[in-house]
Amino acid sequence: MEPLVVDTVYMYEKDNAKIHNTINYELVHLDPPTPILRRGQTFNIAIRFDREYNDETDIVRLLFNFGPNPNVFRGTQGVDVVKSRDSYLTDLEAWGVRMIGVSETDLSVEVRSPVDSPVGVWQLNIETTTTDSKDAPNVYQYDNDIYLLFNPWIKEDLVYMKDETLLDEYILNDVGKIWVGPHGSTRGREWIFGQFDASVLPAYDKEVFNGILFGRWDGKYEDGTAPAAWTGSVPILEQYLESGGDYVKYGQCWVFAGVVTTICRALGLPSRVITNLVSAHDANASLSIDRYYDINMKPLERDPNNLTNTDSIWNYHVWNDVWMARPDLPKGYGGWQAIDGTPQEASDRFYRCGPASVEAIKQGVVGLNYDITFLVATVNADVIGWKEDPNSIIGFSRINGDTKHIGRMILTKAPWIFDPNGDRDREDITLQYKSPEGSGDERLTLYRAVRSTPTAKRFFSVPAPENEDLEFKLVDLERVNIGESFSITVNIVNKAAVPRTIKAVLWAGSVYYNGVKANLVKRAEGNFVVQPNAKEQLRLRVTVDEYLDKLVEYSIMKINAIATVEETNQTWADEDDFQVIKPTIKVQIAGDPMVGQSSTITLSFRNPLKIALTNCVFNYAGPGISKNKTLKFRDVGPLEDIQVEHELVPQKSGRQQIIATFTSDQLVDVTGSATVDVYEE
Repeated sequence: MEPLVVDTVYMYEKDNAKIHNTINYELVHLDPPTPILRRGQTFNIAIRFDREYNDETDIVRLLFNFGPNPNVFRGTQGVDVVKSRDSYLTDLEAWGVRMIGVSETDLSVEVRSPVDSPVGVWQLNIETTTTDSKDAPNVYQYDNDIYLLFNPWIKEDLVYMKDETLLDEYILNDVGKIWVGPHGSTRGREWIFGQFDASVLPAYDKEVFNGILFGRWDGKYEDGTAPAAWTGSVPILEQYLESGGDYVKYGQCWVFAGVVTTICRALGLPSRVITNLVSAHDANASLSIDRYYDINMKPLERDPNNLTNTDSIWNYHVWNDVWMARPDLPKGYGGWQAIDGTPQEASDRFYRCGPASVEAIKQGVVGLNYDITFLVATVNADVIGWKEDPNSIIGFSRINGDTKHIGRMILTKAPWIFDPNGDRDREDITLQYKSPEGSGDERLTLYRAVRSTPTAKRFFSVPAPENEDLEFKLVDLERVNIGESFSITVNIVNKAAVPRTIKAVLWAGSVYYNGVKANLVKRAEGNFVVQPNAKEQLRLRVTVDEYLDKLVEYSIMKINAIATVEETNQTWADEDDFQVIKPTIKVQIAGDPMVGQSSTITLSFRNPLKIALTNCVFNYAGPGISKNKTLKFRDVGPLEDIQVEHELVPQKSGRQQIIATFTSDQLVDVTGSATVDVYEE
């Protein structure tokens, strides 16, 4: 008897997807549909042959192949012969195939992939022969890709999450928030992850060796898209695919983190976006952010001990946590692991960061893989000042420091909540990354890391100044609405029984959110005397006209204060960041939007500036409501009310989120969102 010839393979894409929690993927619903499955879980296939199947003489072998050179021993090839219906698929680490039914020319089989299968695109070949055949088998190649994903729903997978309800957020939620802005005015910026969009899994398959986004922080985005204009990950991934794999311009850390979340959730890896407010970039593994001043207290632009790179403080930095077991680490260090799509320092010669156990970061256990030392500094470094001192053997003497400035708050989106007009969906996870600031446990953690880091031991061995009799406090600014003036204020207390003469310098300037200086706005200095046991206040007022045309992207300002006491040489320096607040876009959809019927969306806000806005562009998008739409708008006059209307056709019923952005040459990072109920006809 001639070997069977395969006529058709039925993958039951939608039926399998319902069981595998992949029914939301657009690829499953296209024509032809793409099978999207989770590893370690059974799925059904039917094979139609050119004649009846005979289980005594016919041999049917399924071969699943991953990558260009599949190999059984590397786990990139799975081979199994169809077994009788009485067999069981008990081996979780091997491919298994068993018959579940036969009807004339149709053979139904159940397949299970290994729980540790590589995640990505697999191919299926079917070989058929007979027990007495000496010829090569017939080979049938299934034309479509098969996506095999992580499976956090089964306990045998390394990404298993015991509380399944959390997977509704960390795997299935396709709209979220990314917290951006300085500590005093941070806000949850809405972001459409869109992990089920048809562009996402193909983009991941292409991205493996290249990259998706090109980073830029200087505000020059004329040859691309400003990071603030993106509404979510999908238009980025679509552009990436359409270009054939060229980098998309432009992204920043929070955009990178949004795209990383999209890809992780699409692959079945539980993921959340992490924002660290006042984030340290420790360039030399000293576990400190070092500020250097010359003998006249003028700040040095470069670290004299590290001419190639300098410590910096980002207003905020955004990365990701992913959930996984860590069998390579001692027990207790699994769970959330930090990874960073914006690596700031090389790790083992490559620019990458993590996965770093969040528990190891909290405990300061820097000897564990990967990059724990850098991340301990990121969330908990001390800020230390150094002043030129010709009498010191190291050329500098240590001045005041701040042990509480870094890692002021670490935020992510709370599960199951979405607040389009506020921050009720904000979750403070600072205590997951470090002990309470200033506590004995927090100091112990940092010093544990210091003891295990040679460079840090040298820096922390220099004693801090003692017996200083003046107290200085720079008053934090939290919220300044655009168009308002503000003041730099320093409160001083003289605890000595004698007068003290102080030389002070105050200044304000605009900065990019990664801490890079932009424009000096105002500076003043002077000498004055504080009487014994008295209080004094320094104040420098900055008007709207002085700062408005010097703002840069995101309108972040930095204020600095430096003071030296003439009689004791006590020196103090401090800094703070705040954001000039912009308006919010009001998003409205008229009436009760219906699936398949046209609705009108209205986007509106008021230009807060007394200058015209040019090259104005709105973007809006919402899963189930609309793909990303770009609306070019006319020039806008000073203080003018802006309103744009557009027609959309919702495709999915239920409660949906829609997100909007506005950019112009003079005003960027204006956003808004709304929750919309869409009804069936």
